[in-house]
Amino acid sequence: MLTNAPRGTKDILPDTVGDWLYIEKEIRDLCKRFGYQEIRTPVFEHTELFQRGIGEGTDVVDKEMYTFTDRGGRSVTLRPENTASAVRAYLQNKLYAEADLVKLFYIGSMFRYDRPQAGRLREFHQFGIEALGESNPAVDAEVILLAIKLLEGLGLKDLELSINSVGCPECRSQYRTMLQDFFRDKLEDLCEDCKSRFDRSPLRILDCKKDSDKPYMADAPKITDCLCEECSSHFEALKQHLAKAGVGFKHDPRLVRGLDYYTKTAFEIKYPPLGAQSAVAGGGRYDGLIEEMGGNHTPAVGFATGLERLLLALENQNLLPDKNRSVDAYVVALGEKAQAEAFKLVMDLRDAGLSAAIDYAGRSMKAQMKQANKLNAKYAVILGDDEIAEGAALIRSMADSSQEKVAFDAVIEKIKG
Repeated sequence: MLTNAPRGTKDILPDTVGDWLYIEKEIRDLCKRFGYQEIRTPVFEHTELFQRGIGEGTDVVDKEMYTFTDRGGRSVTLRPENTASAVRAYLQNKLYAEADLVKLFYIGSMFRYDRPQAGRLREFHQFGIEALGESNPAVDAEVILLAIKLLEGLGLKDLELSINSVGCPECRSQYRTMLQDFFRDKLEDLCEDCKSRFDRSPLRILDCKKDSDKPYMADAPKITDCLCEECSSHFEALKQHLAKAGVGFKHDPRLVRGLDYYTKTAFEIKYPPLGAQSAVAGGGRYDGLIEEMGGNHTPAVGFATGLERLLLALENQNLLPDKNRSVDAYVVALGEKAQAEAFKLVMDLRDAGLSAAIDYAGRSMKAQMKQANKLNAKYAVILGDDEIAEGAALIRSMADSSQEKVAFDAVIEKIKG
C-alpha cells in the first residue's frame, strides 16, 4: 500500500525548487556582502544540547521536540532550531580561535511537533545568522539590518520592526518578581500553559497567544523599567544605530523571545499582509548561551527566518521569479540512423553549456514537436535520413517557425546565437 508523507511534511517538487534556489541565492549573496560564512550542522544532536541550550520548561523542549533513543541507547533529537547547534560547532571546532568575531549563517531543515499551519510545518526550513564574540550594539543593528535588507531585497515592503530589551539575568530577576506579583491574583484567569509558566518563566506569559488580548495585559510591568545601567545603555545605543541607518522601529515592551538563552536585544519583523501569522523574522542577543554550554563568557547575537513563511509572503504578492522555464534545443530524431547522431548532438550541446532534450521512445515527428513545445524549447534540431546524408541539421525556431539547414559542426554556434 502506498504510504503518504508524514503529516506536517511536504515534498518540494520540481516546479517549486526554482523558488527555493532563488531565495537561497539571494541569501548567500547578501551574507557574502556582510561577511557571513556558511555552516552546516547535523540534522540531529544529543538531546542534552537542546535541553541545556534552549532551556527545560520551554514549549520547544517540553512539547515540540522530536526525541528518540537510538540503537546505542542514546537520546537524540532532530534539531528544533540551529543556534544551539551552531554554538556547539563553534566550541567543538574552536572557531573562536580564528577571529574575535565569528559570523556564521545556515540554511536547513528544522523539526518541531506542532499543529501544521500555513507557512509552518513539522519539518520546516530556516535561514539564520549568528555573530559570536562581540557585545557592541552595532553588531545587533547589523544583524537586524541584514534581515531587513534580505526581506526588502526580495520585494517585501512596509515591514514592521519591533524591538525590546529583555535585560540580563540580574535585571530580569527583578522583573520576574514584579511579573509574578502582577499576575498572582489573575492566575485563575490565565490559560493552562501560562499557569505553568508562572513559576518557571513568567516572561512568557506576555507572549501568550491565548491571553494576549486580556485587558489587564496592557498594565503589566515593563522590563525597561527594570533594566540595569548596562542593559539600558546597550538598548539606547541600538536605537541610535538603527535611527542613523534610517530604519524605522517600534519599541514593544511586551516583546520577548520564546527561548531561555536570550539577553538584552530582542526583535521581530512582521509583514502585515500575511495576517495573523505575519512574523517573518525574529532574533536577538544571547550573551549567556556559550558559557552555559561549557565555553567562556562570549557575547553573541543572531536571527532566523522560516523559508516556508517567506515563500508564502512572496507568492501572495506575486514576487517570485517567472516560472517560464525552457530548453535551448530539442533534438528530433527521425529513423534509426538519426538516433545515434542525435544522441551525440544532444551531448555536445550539453557539453557546450546549453540545455538540450531528446526523445528516446522513437515517436513520430508530430509527437516530438509537441514535446518540444511543451518544454518551451527555443529551437528544434531535426535529424532525418536526408540530414544525415547531407551532414547538416534542420534548425527550426520555435518562436516564428523559420528554419534553415546548418552543418553539424556549426549547430552549437547557431543555437548559442
